[in-house]
Amino acid sequence: MIPAKADPDKQKAYLENEMLPRINEAKAGKRAVFFVDAAHFVLAPFLGFLWSLTRIFIKAPAGRKRFNVLGALNAVTHELITVTNDSYINAQSVCELLQKLSQLNIGIPITLFLDNARYQKCALVSQVANALQIELCYLPAYSPNLNLIERLWKFVKKKSLYSKYYSEFTTFKTAISDCLKQTHSTYKLELDSLLSCNFQNFEKAQLLTV
Repeated sequence: MIPAKADPDKQKAYLENEMLPRINEAKAGKRAVFFVDAAHFVLAPFLGFLWSLTRIFIKAPAGRKRFNVLGALNAVTHELITVTNDSYINAQSVCELLQKLSQLNIGIPITLFLDNARYQKCALVSQVANALQIELCYLPAYSPNLNLIERLWKFVKKKSLYSKYYSEFTTFKTAISDCLKQTHSTYKLELDSLLSCNFQNFEKAQLLTV
């Protein structure tokens, strides 16, 4: 699936001129590159697939509580830095994440690739990033395929939410948090393959109207 308003030419140019040069610097140890995005996990059914000859009814959680995770994923090491809450992700959340990244004391320039959400692309975030000497690079509009951390969110849903029933919001949050804590240990081999810096290019795709 390609976002309807995605511009393949802009994506290709951005990938070649902005992303890959910085990622290559990161691989050479001259820069730290992180991909930033927020995931909003809602306490609701996450269905898997099951073939059955008879109708089966499954339990579904009640309510619409959300567990929000704002993450920064290191493009090379796949280290994950997070800010979480049960309310909303806003500019203050992004500034908190920037502070956490600064406190890593990496010792080399830091670059973040992130989308154009208002709470990420605002004066407050820009001011804090400038003060911390963190470079913000905003992806072209409608380009989730260029944001590496999007793959991680899908992985977390598959591991901790699909075809699972959580009666309480607390156990729901715990399942997600435990999965995130294991990204650099239990799931490292799987994620090292999934999170390679190979990005889908739609330049030659045939766009069909459905």
